[in-house]
Amino acid sequence: MMQTPSETRAATVAAGDSGQYLTLRLGQEEYAIDILRVQEIRSYEEPTRMVNAPSFIKGVVNLRGVIVPIIDLRMKLQLDKVEYNDFTVVIILNVRGTVIGAVVDSVSDVVTLGADMIKPAPQFDTAMDTRFITGLANVGERMLIVMNMEALMSNAEMGMLDAATH
Repeated sequence: MMQTPSETRAATVAAGDSGQYLTLRLGQEEYAIDILRVQEIRSYEEPTRMVNAPSFIKGVVNLRGVIVPIIDLRMKLQLDKVEYNDFTVVIILNVRGTVIGAVVDSVSDVVTLGADMIKPAPQFDTAMDTRFITGLANVGERMLIVMNMEALMSNAEMGMLDAATH
């Protein structure tokens, strides 16, 4: 049975090897997402709104013939609303075969994290749903929140996005 790149990578990271993560900023916090999910990074452009879409779905864009839903991660994670500016970007992701765009405040760099560097996130009552967090990692003086993009883009939402874009 063939493994997907993410399954192969998950097995590699589980075996103690390292993986690469794109770091990004949402509000005052820095996050990290698996670089293998990232297709490209684009400057923010106003998407076409969709009727009856949840507020965190900003709309859709046509990306070389593919209709891509654009999600504002700040709104999805119930963070304080941040103004769109010159640093605001859209990260085009492939999550379980679905292409989506995630609006973030900015992207920083790519870091290598070993499985031993990612510590479980503490469980406490916060605005953010901890199901979306793989763990926390220290890189020098930086604390990165490692995101689980598969959990963030749940099956129900992916089905809704598919229905909205077809």
